[in-house]
Amino acid sequence: MMVTLRPAVADDLPAVGDLHQRSRAAAYREIVPADALASVSGDMMADYWRERWSFERDSHLLTVAERAGRLIGFTYLGPHDPRGPGSAGFGIGELYAIHLDPAEQGRGVGRALMVDALAKLSARGWPRAVLWVLADNVRAREFYARGGWRPDGGERQGEIGPASTLQLRYVRDLP
Repeated sequence: MMVTLRPAVADDLPAVGDLHQRSRAAAYREIVPADALASVSGDMMADYWRERWSFERDSHLLTVAERAGRLIGFTYLGPHDPRGPGSAGFGIGELYAIHLDPAEQGRGVGRALMVDALAKLSARGWPRAVLWVLADNVRAREFYARGGWRPDGGERQGEIGPASTLQLRYVRDLP
């Protein structure tokens, strides 16, 4: 069945939150302690997305991927905040999130979402983009490397529930 990419609408946010939680649980199960992953539910992630959507929907873009009317992935992009740790500078876009239903990995959906995100970042006039990835998430780091992203030495600490995580900044010039 064909995959459709489209801008998200408010009614998508509960499914985005649920998918975000399931994607993280699957991708990070060898990286983040199980109790930390379990401390954040799909409902909590849906609330997180409703809050972000309420104040970022005019400056950020949430794109969802669907197959047969079922949400199977999403990306979230917008302007990079140069005030963050190890800033990459002004006038840069950021790919904040790319998540897939665990059953969809290896089927080309992530690649389609990435190509779409890069085109949208470029269309906004940004010459470069950044993203952050867990240092221990080898699969994601390899995925980004195949897509032309490279680590630039930037690091920050993040949290998943009560667990602290080291994140690496990746950069990429945009077409």
